[in-house]
Amino acid sequence: MNPWKEYILAHSVAEAVAALSAPGAHPVAGGTDLLLEIQQGRRAPAHTLVDLTRIPELQRLEESDGQLIIGAGVTVACIAAHPLVLRHAQALSEACRLIGGPQVRNTATLGGNVAHALPAADGMIALVALDAQVEIAGPGGRRSAPILSLFRGPGESTLAVGEILVHFSLPVGEPGQASAFARIMRPQGVALPILNMAVWLSRDGDRVSMARVAVGPAGATPRRADAVEALVAGQPWSGALVEQAVEMLRSSARFRSSARRAGAEYRYHLSGVLLEDVLNAAWQRAGGA
Repeated sequence: MNPWKEYILAHSVAEAVAALSAPGAHPVAGGTDLLLEIQQGRRAPAHTLVDLTRIPELQRLEESDGQLIIGAGVTVACIAAHPLVLRHAQALSEACRLIGGPQVRNTATLGGNVAHALPAADGMIALVALDAQVEIAGPGGRRSAPILSLFRGPGESTLAVGEILVHFSLPVGEPGQASAFARIMRPQGVALPILNMAVWLSRDGDRVSMARVAVGPAGATPRRADAVEALVAGQPWSGALVEQAVEMLRSSARFRSSARRAGAEYRYHLSGVLLEDVLNAAWQRAGGA
């Protein structure tokens, strides 16, 4: 039995928004999360599936007016290998290379990874560190919002009925700026990570002029490590600074235990390992290494 009663193939954003405004309608692009949840009984069958894969606007991946534009319908495999992403958003490329297996990456979209609203989704954590904005289309028109504003709780986004993600925009990288992503997984799984982390930083000679650090899962929604960012900003780079950043993260983060993944104590330990790795990688890349 099909997990839906009606199927609509949308060819424009306006057509998709109109179809999704009807009760019981759900958007689908890669379908790697939605269809699996329906098949496993974790989500009620959809009355109508609205297919977004034929909407050209959702497939954009280009540089425009100082911004890197990535359509919500671009597959994570395409993002992982794209020269513009490799140049301006290394953390996002690294995150997308680690999402699922090859078959999943060839099908799953960045918009789906974000819209699922999990606090440790790899692509989303990278976008948070990269200070992404998202364009949203709905019955009331279009709006732009910070990426962090999309999340209400685990698996719950702030998108209203009929709204879809159109594209993400990131500032184009400048000399002296770089990013990095890393995660720890259970050995047997391609599911959510035990812990993941992304860093973007800007360096001025031997100083960190600014940094953004995103950690997941460190709460019900994606989080920035504000205390770590404030600590390293304007400081000379050194091994001691990295150690201070690690201690600040461990003292300010609030990790929890998960029966399926890891205990809080283990996550506290891993947080320092990951932060050291991504800080060092971003610093070296920002210097042209």
